[in-house]
Amino acid sequence: MDTAYASALAALAGSAIGGLTSLTASWLTQRVQFTAQQRAAQLGRREELYRNFIEEASKWYADAYEHDTPKVSNLVGLYAMVSRMRVLSAPSVVEQADNVVRAIIKAYLSPNKTFRDIGEVIDDKAMNPLRDFSNACRDELSGVWNAPL
Repeated sequence: MDTAYASALAALAGSAIGGLTSLTASWLTQRVQFTAQQRAAQLGRREELYRNFIEEASKWYADAYEHDTPKVSNLVGLYAMVSRMRVLSAPSVVEQADNVVRAIIKAYLSPNKTFRDIGEVIDDKAMNPLRDFSNACRDELSGVWNAPL
């Protein structure tokens, strides 16, 4: 074989290998970026859902302490959020959300409380039914963010 042919084949092979390497690197970069964008969007959806649930549940829990006649439409909104969590979230988060709604219903069924009554149970877990829910959300969100791409 002539040395000119060998040089030309080596140049073509080098060019092909360089092109494939560049293509592979670009594909991997795009894949990692797409995965990171999807993860960030998923995290954002969950964070917004959890924030809305915490705000609504807090509002209705306080209302339940002062009133004993709940509006069913208020609870329907909370159950709608829990149902959305069933699609997006881990079972532990959904279980804690269900517990929060149950605590709100129990508070509506119990007698109204005054500020003095609240002072007597300030250290009780019943005063903060969202604590376990918040902890479950934090654990889930940190797990999603720290999962390998």
